[in-house]
Amino acid sequence: MPKIFVTTRDGTEHELDAASGVSLMENIRDGGIDELMALCSGGCSCATCQVYIDEALPGGLTEISQDENELLDSSTYRKNTSRLSCQVIMNDGLSGLRVTISPED
Repeated sequence: MPKIFVTTRDGTEHELDAASGVSLMENIRDGGIDELMALCSGGCSCATCQVYIDEALPGGLTEISQDENELLDSSTYRKNTSRLSCQVIMNDGLSGLRVTISPED
């Protein structure tokens, strides 16, 4: 089971066990962190589940899609390391992944 480290908006880091084959967004939500609005429930249509991926990331992260890239462009808080957590599917290669929840748009 992969481990993920999630830093919330107040700077607190949480270590979570993540289920493989499930989105990062769902793992964060199921881990008891309620800061992601995720209005579209993972449909890649709202950009309210934005996170910043630590640049020292493990292998296994998929490429950003054109749809995800365009949604992130609509965010005031987009960074080079931004991803929509609904579009990152957890796998064993992502164990140790560190993310920070972005400010709310």
